[in-house]
Amino acid sequence: MSGPLVNKHIVLGVTGSIASYKAIDLASKLTQAGALVDTILTYGATQFITPLAFRSITHRDVITDLYDLDSEFSNEHVALARRADIVTIVPATVNCIAKLAWGMADDPLTTTVVATEAPLLIAPAMDGNMYSHPATQDNLQILERRGVVIVGPDQGYLASGLSGKGRLVDPTQLVGHIAAALGKRGDLSGKKIVISAGGTQEPIDPVRVITNNSSGKMGYAIAEAARDRGAEVILITAPTTLPDPPSITVKNVTTAAEMCSLVLSEVIDSDALIMSAAVADYRPKTSAEQKIKKSNSGLTIDLTKTEDILEKATGNFVKVGFSAESENLVSNATEKIGRKSLDLIVANDITDPDSGFGKDTNKVVIIDDQLQAEHLPILTKYDVGNEILNRVLKVLATR
Repeated sequence: MSGPLVNKHIVLGVTGSIASYKAIDLASKLTQAGALVDTILTYGATQFITPLAFRSITHRDVITDLYDLDSEFSNEHVALARRADIVTIVPATVNCIAKLAWGMADDPLTTTVVATEAPLLIAPAMDGNMYSHPATQDNLQILERRGVVIVGPDQGYLASGLSGKGRLVDPTQLVGHIAAALGKRGDLSGKKIVISAGGTQEPIDPVRVITNNSSGKMGYAIAEAARDRGAEVILITAPTTLPDPPSITVKNVTTAAEMCSLVLSEVIDSDALIMSAAVADYRPKTSAEQKIKKSNSGLTIDLTKTEDILEKATGNFVKVGFSAESENLVSNATEKIGRKSLDLIVANDITDPDSGFGKDTNKVVIIDDQLQAEHLPILTKYDVGNEILNRVLKVLATR
């Protein structure tokens, strides 16, 4: 197993909230991602959920009492604090937030927080009026100034029956936020990386477009890998069905022209540009203002070339291109290196059943500006992203 959470010691603190049951799902997702999850339940949490649920999922002890004689925690109350790579509190109630802000240590969870040097991430969940209360906002600001990562809450339906801000962030999103918090001091910390993804759409009329089969999965995976290594990531994406990845700045575009404009704006102060988007090579010379009606005669569309973003993007940043090919993989990709002044190009064979559009895996060849080609085995797209980033770092080290 590979990934940013493998063998990471994560303390999961759960407080007494109607949203506490969602922490079980989070514990499951973290465990499936390879994390070692130690759960601490406050007394309030045990009124909503049981320690057995977490023990069954994480296969590790659950702490509920500061002086539990059956727990290793009783022998050394800072054991979890020392071992933790990150401490998370999901959900964090208004009472818990107040305790954290004022440095209280009156239960296993708050004692762990005070004793640890690991980063702290909290996900508030409460009624909207409780969240907006000045005392709660003041306490959150205190925590934020201390460097605590605060995720959410979201807007939505609340237990009170009202709709407002106070809903716990979805556990799937929380996994991404936790990975990002763990990677803040990674080898890409302080670097800004611009990544493009998805397939652009060029309008024929208000209904029809010229597009391609890109799912955006490769670009999103690279963005997540860069985030998990501490980079500031700007993800410029054409339309996809993928959710926005957590802790990443996402900017949406539709056409090649829109992507070109935004990329050129963002790369000015960037350290690397990774163009994994499938950008249209051609667009209709004109787009009809009204829907084109079907007729018995054929339809001819006059096309014109779009601007090549990689050719136009110049500066002292690492420039990485992608080449999706159905034949002559290496030679077709290599030709683009000199023409587009690339540092690296990533080529993949779209006819390979284990790689290409819509797949979770990819089999690529990475070619550098010295025309040295390295054939990688089938990897997850996240792992391919890390392989690309490893080479980006090597190029950055020479500048």
